[in-house]
Amino acid sequence: MSYAIVTLKKGEGRTIKSGGMWIYDNEIASVMGEFEDGDIVIVHDFDGYPMGKGFINRNSKIRIRLMTRHTDQEIDDEFLRMRIKDAWEYRKKTVDTSSCRIIFGEADFMPGLVVDKFSDVLVVQSLALGIDRYKIRIVEILKEILAEDGINIRGVYERSDAKVRKQEGMERIKSFIGEEFDTNVEIVENGVKYYVDVKEGQKTGFFLDQKYNREAIRKLCKDAKVLDCFTHTGSFALNAGQAGAKSVLGLDASELAVEQARKNAELNGLSDIVHFECADVFDKLPEFEEAGEKFDVVILDPPAFTKSRNSIKNAVKGYREINLRAMKLVKDGGFLATCSCSHFMDYDLFTKTIAQAASNVHKRLRQVEFRTQAPDHPILWAANESYYLKFYIFQVCDDK
Repeated sequence: MSYAIVTLKKGEGRTIKSGGMWIYDNEIASVMGEFEDGDIVIVHDFDGYPMGKGFINRNSKIRIRLMTRHTDQEIDDEFLRMRIKDAWEYRKKTVDTSSCRIIFGEADFMPGLVVDKFSDVLVVQSLALGIDRYKIRIVEILKEILAEDGINIRGVYERSDAKVRKQEGMERIKSFIGEEFDTNVEIVENGVKYYVDVKEGQKTGFFLDQKYNREAIRKLCKDAKVLDCFTHTGSFALNAGQAGAKSVLGLDASELAVEQARKNAELNGLSDIVHFECADVFDKLPEFEEAGEKFDVVILDPPAFTKSRNSIKNAVKGYREINLRAMKLVKDGGFLATCSCSHFMDYDLFTKTIAQAASNVHKRLRQVEFRTQAPDHPILWAANESYYLKFYIFQVCDDK
């Protein structure tokens, strides 16, 4: 089989040379041979040195996503099985696999593809044209590999409805892969039960990346009055409640999420302790402050305030504002758990923003721990986009 040959400009390809997977449109000197968008191509450095094989898409600024560093490697069933098997074996060693992310795009050397497992259901998200061609086969092979471990998947749902597909020249899709099934799935994580709506929930239905961060806050919550901001479907709030909190209030601007959170509280027998309110956190925190409310533990798990470099300034303002407000509501010696899930709000900038917030309200922060995403969302060094979640726990002290 003949492949088109992509040659890089001299001095370009820095990302892939340092271990990443992407080649941008402005790094390419020439493409020799016939190809269609989504096809596999061979990549050479400016001097003809072979760099690897990946799929090309002229609709995207990320022109090529590498699948392998070996130009003689065929992208066939055997190759896909190896990649999927490696991904699954890694999860078995590093996380609770009852519900977990099995494939995390570039970090599993399968660029543009996400597969989450919620109990006996798979949710697939395909974000790149090249990998889209393989998704059905990947699902079939994954089901076979899971069946070898006695795990029978009863249904697969595709949540390829992210806006980024438009940039790849693709339609946004939400549909069943295979037979239809009940898309409300019950899962258990850290001993807490949840209903996950894989069809209508955010992203793939549930945020698995905070699994062990939710567990980390439990030790702080016994007999505590807890405020969980941007609670989504109640995960941090329910962990706090199950850990023996005196009272927990979860806030979220989505009525649908709050409704789901209340059902989850009921499912865990925590409705008396854990309550939810549909409210804008930016409005609610100043109201609490005015009323003189104080909490033993405040948790901030906001959505990404920035999804591009252009909006970082506004994002910094948003993160500074909520952290500043939250610190004011924490009792002297109480705890703040705060995070950012934006790749563009990097570790240094996030840390600096929190420090500014503390300085502005004359609070001293004692770091309990710093964490990132759960190991089923591995951070591939040199693929910077795979590192996005920053999670701090602080003790908040008045100026002493």
